Formats: sequence, structure tokens, C-alpha cells
Amino acid sequence: MLHTLPNEYREASNEELSERIEAARAKLGDKLCILVHHYQRVEVIGFGDHVGDSYGLSKIAAEKKGASVILFCGVHFMAESADILTGPNQDVYLANPLAGCPMADMAEMADVMEAWECLKPFGADENIMPVSYMNTAAGLKAFTGRMGGVICTSSNADAAMDYALSRRDKVFFFPDENLGVNTGIKYGLKPEEMVIWDFSLEQGGLSREQIERARVILWKGHCHVHTNFTAEHVRQVREENPEVKILVHPECTPEVVQAADASGSTKFIVEYCEQAKPGSAIAIGTEINLINRMALEYPDKKIFELSGQTCPVCANMYRTTLNDLAFTLENYADLKPIRVSDKHRSDALLALEKMLELV
Repeated sequence: MLHTLPNEYREASNEELSERIEAARAKLGDKLCILVHHYQRVEVIGFGDHVGDSYGLSKIAAEKKGASVILFCGVHFMAESADILTGPNQDVYLANPLAGCPMADMAEMADVMEAWECLKPFGADENIMPVSYMNTAAGLKAFTGRMGGVICTSSNADAAMDYALSRRDKVFFFPDENLGVNTGIKYGLKPEEMVIWDFSLEQGGLSREQIERARVILWKGHCHVHTNFTAEHVRQVREENPEVKILVHPECTPEVVQAADASGSTKFIVEYCEQAKPGSAIAIGTEINLINRMALEYPDKKIFELSGQTCPVCANMYRTTLNDLAFTLENYADLKPIRVSDKHRSDALLALEKMLELV
């Protein structure tokens, strides 16, 4: 997919771009809603009508019945979900259509379907519930809906796990193994009750006994940003600053989550920083743009990145610029909105609506 901005947008100053964005917003008025994920650049955040995590922004998209133009500053799976949750009179645009998600790409439709076929002798259709992380393509969300499953985000993964295991014997969780393991641990599962399905190996690399014993079957996938953090980073930060509180995202490895003071979604991290007392020292294990913004917004607190060296940036979130925002706002009528096919829409909607019901 090509995404080439005309020279007038690529060469414009931030001041000029900001003026053009404001003029386009004023022209569209209530017809427009700009949704911005927490990991976006600071200058993009400033133009968001709503700023939040994937769960919060999905909820807002579902409620924005009056906005005919929804512009998403995030990544592709988020815009797809917004399209599924909005009505036929609404168009969803992704500010930078090249913004994808490597974790979502780790779960290809064909591989997941093959895994499900392998699990059918273990009662997949009746006894195993698929729980799909928000970071998946629309086709997998539709599969989840058809199988009676639920979508989750890091905000409601605990509720989704409880929902699934209270209704079926096993959970098939994809694509982030770390979120799945960390959620399973909080639920009280033992290590042997959680197994990793490696899609590159026959029968996921698991024995029949392992699958039969498991309560949760986890897809072998991860977030390349959050797996940068290590338990050694936690140890070093505590040694340098004994008073520090360490917050990490549950996409971090279980070792890091166990060593931290708290883990939670981006919304949780933002609220923790808001509510912390002046003078607090907070080391955060998540995407760098969010950390930098928290440090800017709360200069009376010492907020810094946990590793001190990895610069954990989500390159796809970082793709979106003021240049993209201005171009999309001024030219949306000539651009292709994000469209989920009718084949997937209704089933995916079932799973997404179930996600929004879980707290």
C-alpha cells in the first residue's frame, strides 16, 4: 500500500499544519470526531477530541452516533474495530494507513484456523472459548464472534478470562502470550494449566497430555516494545532509587510483571501518574511517547522510562504525524475509508459488543 503525501503537506511547518488542521476541524464541526491513542506523538495528541487506550476509544466510537467522519490516529486494527462499531452513515479514516501492528501480524487467519482444527478433537467447538486480544485483524474477531468468544483489551482481560472460564473448560487466547499468562496468573491458574501454542510446529508443539491438562492455550506472539523490559531493569532501578514505584504494561513478560509494583493498561498508567503525590518517583515499562507525555504533564513528579536505554518506541504509532492529520482532514472525501467486509462485520460486532459489556 502506498502512502505518499503531496509536497505541500510534507514541506509545511508544524505551525502551518496546525492552522490547516484547526480550519478543517472548524469546517466539519460536529460531523468530525478525532480519536487518538495514548501512544501517539505529543503534537498529535493535542488535536484529539478523545485520547485513550484501545478499549476506551472503541467505546467512544460506538457512542459517537452523530459524527459522520471519524478520524483515527492509531493503528489499523483500531480503525477496523471503530468501523465495525459505527453505523452505515459513518466513515472511519486512519490518519496514516501504513500504521499496522507487528503483534497482530503474528496471528495469521490461516494459522489460527489450522490451530482450531487441531483443537477440535479436544472439544474446541463446545468446550474451548476463543478470547481474542484487540490487537487482531477483523477476520479473527469475526471467528471469535462465531465461536461464541469475546474480544479483550488490557483494560478488561481479567474480566474476559473470568467470563470465558466460567462458561467453558478451556480458553484459546491469541495473539499475545504475555498478556495471557499474566492474566492467567491473576486468575489463579498454575503454570502447567497454561501452554504456548507455537503455530510453526505440528500440533502447536504440544503433547496430547499438555493440551488436555491446560485451562488456557496461548498463542506464541508478543509485543516487541514491551518485551524490551527485563527483571534486571527492575532490579537496577530499585537499587538506584529505593522509593521508586514501578508500573508496567501486562504485555511485558511475567517476570517483569511479577517484579513490578503494579501492572495495567495505558489508562491505568495514566491515572496512576495523575493521582500520584508530588515528588513521587515512577518508572514505567511501556511505550516511550506515553512516558514522555506523562513526564511533561506532571513536572512535579519524577516519571521516567524503566530500562533507561532501550527507547521503547512503537514505530507504527509513531508513523502518524501532523502532516498526515492535515492531509486526511482536508482530503477525506477523496480518500478510501477503512471498511470491514460484510462477511466479517456481524460476527466481529458480536465479539466486540461482548467486550464492551465486560468491566
